[in-house]
Amino acid sequence: MAVGLTTFAGMATGVGSVIAFAAKKTNYRFLSVSTGFSAGVMLYVAFVEIFFKGSGVLVECFGEPAGHWVNTASFFGGILFIGIIDYLVPSAENPHETHAEEEFAPLHGALAPPPDSKRVPDGSRGPVSEHVHQGRLMRMGLFTALAIAIHNLPEGLATFLAALKDPGLGLAIAVAIALHNIPEGVSVSVPIYYATGKRRKAFVYSFLSGMAEPAGAIIAYLALRYFVAGESGAVPDQVMGMLFGGVAGIMVYISLDELLPASRAYGKGHDSLFGLVGGMAVMALSLLIMKG
Repeated sequence: MAVGLTTFAGMATGVGSVIAFAAKKTNYRFLSVSTGFSAGVMLYVAFVEIFFKGSGVLVECFGEPAGHWVNTASFFGGILFIGIIDYLVPSAENPHETHAEEEFAPLHGALAPPPDSKRVPDGSRGPVSEHVHQGRLMRMGLFTALAIAIHNLPEGLATFLAALKDPGLGLAIAVAIALHNIPEGVSVSVPIYYATGKRRKAFVYSFLSGMAEPAGAIIAYLALRYFVAGESGAVPDQVMGMLFGGVAGIMVYISLDELLPASRAYGKGHDSLFGLVGGMAVMALSLLIMKG
């Protein structure tokens, strides 16, 4: 089930690609609210549920106050881990930023003309620019796909570990990560389509970048079983506690570095705040119902 939820979250990049080709008009307000919603779910789960789950386990293992120190170190270790990935493998552009209508116009409908290599989008905003080579666009799309795939590895780990410990919590995180993967799918498919004129190729690369999430989950599971699991195959409680602290840090970083800035860019007024608070409220209600 944990692998299945992680796969579901990763497949959303393909959904983003389909939306880019199928939607007649981009609903920026929906993207703003949904991206803010995803951030709200992640922040609430990270601070209210996962961080304290890790703290409880680590206090049992190491006692007071050492358990709290280890949990806090794990939290900031998770932030440092994904921050290093972000620094070493940057995207060509923020994959969650808005895309101008001019970029999407030729993608819509079966009668849409094939893209002209001399008239293609340059960046995520503003009018279409001239004289941008196809090879440069293809490299940008492939590099964005690779960068997203590498960034998705820790996201897959987060979803997998949460689902392994609590399937209901894992489902909530999977939905949040799936929502935030939709703009990533758009960012991969648009430049590749403009470079090749092939919707299928754009979709395949977009879809494959999301499959890094279940790959990350499987790699993490095998590593845990091989390096830290006992003869019974169970992961020691202290290791799970530290991993939960790290996962909380990863989710906070994703929310603050990627999702909230993107939500603000897509929306107007308080759209992103409505999404953020809505995500927190839905997550809080879900957790209360599961505990009841």
